[in-house]
Amino acid sequence: MIDTPLWMSDPYLREAPARVLAHADDGGVVLDACVFYAAGGGQPGDRGTLVWEGGEMAVVDTVKGAGTAVLRPGPDAALPPVGAQVTQRLDWDTRHLHMRVHTALHLLSVVIPLPVTGGQIGPGKGRLDFDMPDAPEDKPALEAALNALIARDLAVTEDWITDAELEAAPGLVKTMSVKPPMGAGRVRLVRIGAGADQVDLQPCGGTHVARTGEIGPVTLGKIEKKGRQNRRVTLHLA
Repeated sequence: MIDTPLWMSDPYLREAPARVLAHADDGGVVLDACVFYAAGGGQPGDRGTLVWEGGEMAVVDTVKGAGTAVLRPGPDAALPPVGAQVTQRLDWDTRHLHMRVHTALHLLSVVIPLPVTGGQIGPGKGRLDFDMPDAPEDKPALEAALNALIARDLAVTEDWITDAELEAAPGLVKTMSVKPPMGAGRVRLVRIGAGADQVDLQPCGGTHVARTGEIGPVTLGKIEKKGRQNRRVTLHLA
């Protein structure tokens, strides 16, 4: 059975206990159960704090190690000893901004139904690059359609399929440059809406809000030409 990371089983979890399994070769910390999201798929790694008896360590980034998350300490920080019991405290405000932006970008790929060639998530804004030779004729209409989807307050849920099932359904993959998180035998699908109200279903390994209404209003920023056919569309949380 595959263990589900804490951040995936409950993306709203802000604090959790853990035990230090190891110190990574580059000085990071590996835990037995991690609430911090490791950077990937355009979403930054989480930040926060580790607290243990007699010590505290700032987590300035979380990255992927060999099959696990590695918590990066701040400069000259003392590391919790291997075997120590620690309390993980997430920088929730930043994580929640990432969740809102990430879900908004999924909806952006609905109102602009073109192949996605890249993307990036930040605290309060994000962008997708599309295989879009010509600029949209009516950006205000796109923005209105995106906000209308958000306002429907659709449920955001997940399903799981096998790697083989995903390979047999290539239409689920919208990204051209980022491969879905495969290799563990199963792939997580993020669904927005359900039944007749479903608007999106695609592979994703990131964190999302529970309902689209939690995103709040958004605005579309610049639509920039990036190469012969690519255009970058930026959105901002209001």
